[in-house]
Amino acid sequence: MINVNLDLTKNDGAFKIMHAVNNGPCHKRHTNDQLHSNFADYKAARIPYARNHDASYCSTYGGEHSVDISAIFPNFDADPYDEASYDFVCTDEYVLVTLDAGTETYYRLGQKIEHYVKKFGTLPPKDFKKWAVICEHIIRHYNEGWAAGFKLNIQYWEIWNEPDLDPDDSLDKRTWGGTTAEFFDLFEITAKHLKSCFPHLKIGGPAVASVSTPWVENFLCEMKRRGVPMDFFSWHIYNCKVSAIVDLANTMRGLLEKSGYGDAESILNEWNYVKGWVEEFTYSIKQIIGYKGAAFTMATMSACQYAPVDMLMYYDARPCGFNGLFDIYTMEKLKGYYPFLWYSYLYDCEYSVRAECDDEDIYTLLGVNSDGSIVATVTYYTDDDNAPSKDVKINMANPPECEIYLVDFEHNGELVARTRDLSFTMKANSIILIKEKK
Repeated sequence: MINVNLDLTKNDGAFKIMHAVNNGPCHKRHTNDQLHSNFADYKAARIPYARNHDASYCSTYGGEHSVDISAIFPNFDADPYDEASYDFVCTDEYVLVTLDAGTETYYRLGQKIEHYVKKFGTLPPKDFKKWAVICEHIIRHYNEGWAAGFKLNIQYWEIWNEPDLDPDDSLDKRTWGGTTAEFFDLFEITAKHLKSCFPHLKIGGPAVASVSTPWVENFLCEMKRRGVPMDFFSWHIYNCKVSAIVDLANTMRGLLEKSGYGDAESILNEWNYVKGWVEEFTYSIKQIIGYKGAAFTMATMSACQYAPVDMLMYYDARPCGFNGLFDIYTMEKLKGYYPFLWYSYLYDCEYSVRAECDDEDIYTLLGVNSDGSIVATVTYYTDDDNAPSKDVKINMANPPECEIYLVDFEHNGELVARTRDLSFTMKANSIILIKEKK
């Protein structure tokens, strides 16, 4: 029997935002023609933030006409101070649809990844200062009403994506087509310009792929040397081990402290289950859309609640192979939807209580509401496909009558019991939601 010990009198603070994602719902505000929507289910999950990176791969969002700088400002030789130089229409629609679902946009200023044989938007801008001015006017459009825009108060503005993914001598640079030195210049110029224009907003980045700790350390130290402001630092990891994510969170926090950016938020804004990118990639995609991927998601959320990371943003809620929330064809909920829905219940709680458990495969979160009622999740995640079931007992004083919901191979988040007995036999890669019956 595995014992999970809880003391409801121990307040471990508020729940962090562990249930943000990349990209918003698939929905059309402007027409009901061929309506293919997951809007209601997306809204019900109450996702707090959606990063709009790689949005231009989705035709429902506006495809090649949305989000990326090259889409909004298609002629780089045009006047960046002239409203006529910009095309905001599809991006406006996408941002507003996402906001209608109750989700704020975390805006990635830059370009989608390009796996094409020829590169386009990922090539370095011809004029870094002009690129920064273009970014400035995109912010003014969404936050200050410029160019028939809005006053949305979008807080997070991220500069570029994965500039470290490929080395300087690579013949296939997928995210940054220039050198490391050139990127450092772009980031410095843009961050300083945007922070001078919008001191109240959060300016940061650069969403590193995390392929090299020395690259990250060099970037942070060089930005500090140049006096570059950085409200948040963003980074990525794809793995099949929750412990690897926690370890990298510790590493990134250490590098921020060491470089003098100790006050910056640490944001993991791309992560998912990946066992391997070559031979094991197909296997990985199959797991993402099934119960194992769901358990990995809930386990990662659970572990990172108590790790030195300020926000998680799952990749991806966009229709693609990395979307464990919604079926790419029908938009119906997958098993990986429930970690996001269930975490929203925890996020509502007054405070969290850290569990004591000596089994490394069992991940637990427990929240206490303002009325004293409890919400908890218990996750049994393992990458061993032949792992046996485990008996788990939740130990707490005077356990109340609770409703028990289950995600596993056979269950899709449905109610399976009402009980005071919080002892369970859990199959590998299953998740239990415990809600006190009111």
